[in-house]
Amino acid sequence: MKRIGNLWQAINQKENLLAAYYKARKGKQQRDAVAAFGLNLEHELFTLQYELEKGCYQPGSYRQFIIHERKPRLISAAPFRDRVIHHAVMNVLEPILDKRFYYHSYACRSGKGVHKAVAQYQQWANKYPYVLKLDIAGYFHNIRHKVLKLQLHRIIKDQFLLRLLELIIDESPKDYRLKTSEKGVGLPIGNLTSQYFANLYLNDIDHWLCQQSSVKAYLRYVDDLLIFGENKDDLWQLKNTLSLKLSTLGLTIHSRKQQLMRTTERVDVLGYKVSPKRRWLRNDNGYRFQQKLKRYKLRYQHGLLTSEQIKPRIDSWVGHACHAETIGLRKQLFHPAKKIP
Repeated sequence: MKRIGNLWQAINQKENLLAAYYKARKGKQQRDAVAAFGLNLEHELFTLQYELEKGCYQPGSYRQFIIHERKPRLISAAPFRDRVIHHAVMNVLEPILDKRFYYHSYACRSGKGVHKAVAQYQQWANKYPYVLKLDIAGYFHNIRHKVLKLQLHRIIKDQFLLRLLELIIDESPKDYRLKTSEKGVGLPIGNLTSQYFANLYLNDIDHWLCQQSSVKAYLRYVDDLLIFGENKDDLWQLKNTLSLKLSTLGLTIHSRKQQLMRTTERVDVLGYKVSPKRRWLRNDNGYRFQQKLKRYKLRYQHGLLTSEQIKPRIDSWVGHACHAETIGLRKQLFHPAKKIP
């Protein structure tokens, strides 16, 4: 496909920056930085537009914190004005990248997502006897900036946009938990741009995999790879070849997260235990949400959370749980008389 140019003007239009602001603030209107930006909206957008036009825009410092969901994960949050820029870029760039992505890559794409990925898994599990489950070790933290920039250059020829994308990549924060870290490596978990860069980084691998004779079907969700086949030996051999190709990107397969299973078994797929016909939540999921409910209750009692803030969090979990056999669990967590969605 041809490289794409003439994108900068569309990104730097005031209308696009305004749309980016509304996307960036969604669900975050109560935060101080978001409210302050909104109070001086016209000035803030004009300043961003001027800085982009003059080439003097400079990203701010990230705020880093750890979340604990199954395992500790370092999240790096960009300042709000930078998140507006990220949305402005992706408003224009996302459809261009999406056309090039492998069809069965399901993360952070319109019309895709976890539930579509699980449904596709079940469709293939009814057709093929084996699935090879793989996970990339420390995926975001091991993405090579030089490789990613070359991939972007193969798609984009607009030099103004390329300079901005390279600036965003180069300003990726280091993991403060590490005394030393390799220069030019790693993307922040939490950035909108990082999500799309993560899809792009493995896109060539995606297309290569689906062309292999031993691969009958294949899907990916960020760094989770699910490869279907009819012969166990062929799939294990494929894994060895894939390991070599990933090494050219600076990536390795997680040594403890590689499984070859029969699709008739309960397979761990994106937060669910899945067989060809049924889905269950992982056992730890309900327990972790129960603990969250207790924390929500305490914070509500101390005036630290409002019911308006709690409701979407509960609705989000219920929406996820409804895609599995969880009526009993939801009755246990909520009031027995409560109507179960």
